[in-house]
Amino acid sequence: MSEHVASYYAAHANPHEPYPSLKEAIRCDVCVVGGGFSGLSSALHLVEAGYDVVVLEAARIGWGASGRNGGQALNSYSRDIDTIEARYGADTARMLGSMMFEGAEIIRHRIDQYAIACDYRPGAIAAALTNKQFNALREKEKLWQRYGHQQLELLDRQAIRREIASERYVGGLLDRSSGHLHPLNLALGEADAIRRHGGRVFEHSVVTHIAYGEPARVQTAQGSVSASFVIIAGNAYLGDKLEPRLSRLSMPCGSQIITTAPLSADMALALLPGNHCVEDCNYLLDYFRLTADNRLLYGGGVTYGARDPADIDAEILPKMLKTFPQLKNVRIDYRWSGNFLLTLSRMPQFGRLENNVYYLQGDSGHGVTLTHLAGKLIAEALRGDAERFDAFAKLPHLPFFGGRHLRVPFTALGAAYYALRDRLGF
Repeated sequence: MSEHVASYYAAHANPHEPYPSLKEAIRCDVCVVGGGFSGLSSALHLVEAGYDVVVLEAARIGWGASGRNGGQALNSYSRDIDTIEARYGADTARMLGSMMFEGAEIIRHRIDQYAIACDYRPGAIAAALTNKQFNALREKEKLWQRYGHQQLELLDRQAIRREIASERYVGGLLDRSSGHLHPLNLALGEADAIRRHGGRVFEHSVVTHIAYGEPARVQTAQGSVSASFVIIAGNAYLGDKLEPRLSRLSMPCGSQIITTAPLSADMALALLPGNHCVEDCNYLLDYFRLTADNRLLYGGGVTYGARDPADIDAEILPKMLKTFPQLKNVRIDYRWSGNFLLTLSRMPQFGRLENNVYYLQGDSGHGVTLTHLAGKLIAEALRGDAERFDAFAKLPHLPFFGGRHLRVPFTALGAAYYALRDRLGF
């Protein structure tokens, strides 16, 4: 692990100086393991509250999912609040429902507060490919309105044609308080804000061992950190060895993205006149949006176990052309893969390994906003108010069927079943 993957985001990152690697023994209040959104959000909330914070990143800030994702900042969770109520009860649903629009608010606040140039644009569309999916979006609108969210517009077949120049969709739901952005630049801006508050950020500082105790001791190849608290926020790139108690509860999964050459302003405006990001309603969904320089960024699919496909264009280009056949002669300038961390329940896993060691993981494809909420909740918990953090921590954290060796084929088999249902319109 070293430099950022060769993505559109890395090629268009804001100028930034690299951070040093840790080469000494230091002390702090809180040591954060992981320089993605979960770790950065936690660290920023904590340094704002006066804590002495150290962030240890194995590669570069935003090297993992936080700097490679589709750039969609979407409200709620990977399982909506009606599913949460059915599984975990009304009290849990009320608590989690009160927070499901907060992550996007935090992101907008961070962008304004620290003047982070990350190309934020408001508006996200969930696009229905079948009448059944459209009826589910109609119910989702009512559900979110019950939780106080009024910035929604249901789009019928005619209305969605005005938003997306594709014949694939029968309708959609526009959420004006979601949005899209350049995620790597957001991560870099948040790291700089941590630095300006006195936090210490280290790159190329792989954590090799954590000795639990009070204080805990976090070891890297060339240094160590003694800390009153530790936050483990490695997510899909934590690996199996550092903390097996976490890796057995989740599974890294890959997603692939391609990005076109710049389109003319007229072509870009014709494809997505409102400049909203889009994801469809399939189980294995596609997602796309325009970049600030009028490229179409298109991603989709899941590779279970984080296997990188041999040919990303072969995986994603047919999906893009099925949605936008008018782009058949457009050049593809960038293609890349990235991993996110999936849980069996599709709900995030927050909790404590020891009294002073916390973890955040498993956003299951909904991480841009959820990680920002998670950082705020863990800062609240360390300051003595753990009610909202514990609402998530109390959710069951279930291992995948078949353990580490069989979780991939079992999950892929289940996904194939749901993908078939999508294709058949069930």
